[in-house]
Amino acid sequence: MNNPNLIPIYAEIFLVVATSAILLIDMFLSESKRGITYALSLLTLVGCAYFSFVDFSAGTTTYTFYNMVVSDPMGNLLKLFTYLTVGVTFVYARQYTTDRGMLGGSLGGEFYVLALFSMLGQMVMIAANNFLSIYLGLELMSLATYALVALRRDHTMSTEAAMKYFVLGALASGFLLYGMSMLYGATGTLDLSAMAAKIASGTVAPTILVFGLVFVVSGLAFKLGAVPFHMWVPDVYQGSPTGVTLLLGAAPKLATFAICIRLLVEGLLPLALDWQQMLMILAVLSLAIGNLTAIAQTNLKRMLAYSTIAQMGFVLLGLMAGVTGQDQSNASAAYSAAMYYSITYVLTTLGTFGLIMVLARAGHEAEELADFKGLSKRSPWFALVMTLLMFSLAGVPPMMGFAAKLAVLQTVLHTGQVWLTIFAVMASLIAAFYYLRVVKTMWFDEPVDTARISVAADKNIVLGFNALLVVALGIVPGPLLDACLHAMTKTLAS
Repeated sequence: MNNPNLIPIYAEIFLVVATSAILLIDMFLSESKRGITYALSLLTLVGCAYFSFVDFSAGTTTYTFYNMVVSDPMGNLLKLFTYLTVGVTFVYARQYTTDRGMLGGSLGGEFYVLALFSMLGQMVMIAANNFLSIYLGLELMSLATYALVALRRDHTMSTEAAMKYFVLGALASGFLLYGMSMLYGATGTLDLSAMAAKIASGTVAPTILVFGLVFVVSGLAFKLGAVPFHMWVPDVYQGSPTGVTLLLGAAPKLATFAICIRLLVEGLLPLALDWQQMLMILAVLSLAIGNLTAIAQTNLKRMLAYSTIAQMGFVLLGLMAGVTGQDQSNASAAYSAAMYYSITYVLTTLGTFGLIMVLARAGHEAEELADFKGLSKRSPWFALVMTLLMFSLAGVPPMMGFAAKLAVLQTVLHTGQVWLTIFAVMASLIAAFYYLRVVKTMWFDEPVDTARISVAADKNIVLGFNALLVVALGIVPGPLLDACLHAMTKTLAS
């Protein structure tokens, strides 16, 4: 500890220094020069990506700070997609936040600074190998996102959403912390590897372990937005400014997936038969309630919130499928399918909420289903992009969403649980209704808003790239699937 290896956390160190510098620089910038903060934030993401890419290319697993932090292929791959997600969000949200006065005043760059600090928390979560570092990252991310939701202080819905998110988020953090404390009390260690070895030895009272496990899974389910810990998701998604909604609904899901692997697979694998049953129940409820409730929604952000709940059901199925008496290679395939699904969800969510922000303008939010009526007549390009994204969420081939659903369903089928596979397929059929309803609204209804759609070139380019990525990774899913499998295999082997 007197001479720790700092190389695995170069990206985190760079982010802390750069974000602090951006905060100081922004204090001396006028609103008209807020573009400097925007540019510096993007450059910061590029710098972080460089350090993580170097680590990912090395393909090694390195522990530091008494095993509290780990740099491994899975973590570095998830970090790279986190940088991409936050960077694209900044591009989509730039004009949106400006139009709503979120970048005004002497500290107008707080949107970017808080987003970067939230990303720092996500990076700590992804690299955590100890209960303390997991909780540190979780709280750093959560506190920044609470402030982001409340950023529009003069907006009633945003303030209400922030209060709900803060109260329920604090409750969920309490669940997770209480579960961690029970597991620590039972095993006498905070280190995940040591905890797995202690539990596997059979010398720990199983009752305390199971109680602690229930609280830990409950906390994780809240962060994923799984039923029955989902009620914050639609209210917060709808009440937050859309740029903040995207910061909440995309990158944090990658970090939450990472701590699910760290906690359940690396730390609590001897209790797999217990948490597998819990994940199965959460997955089934999320798929059923998420999809059925989404049908009744007319607000697009609220509909996508319930869609997120259902999508997380598929991620839970992948996590669950990795522990049903399979060998190491099949377990890696199941976890990598869940990882691939998480990345797919994030990339598609980027485009959908990005398009909602692109179509919004000063004084008008384009978040109701009616706002998309006749979009093909106003802008065939945006209608086409949204159609591709809806097809991906619905799992229509050859979109990326189809490849992701197929990968997860195959792993579930390999466990012999045919009924669960059929149930997931039926849930996807229900989901197709409300996704295709958006497509029908755009192409076959008459427009109610005839205002001209004017979009900056950078947003058009990024939106096009976003849609192309969703299509290309659906037609050729192999490279990303292989990268996920390679990363997961290396991580589990270490």
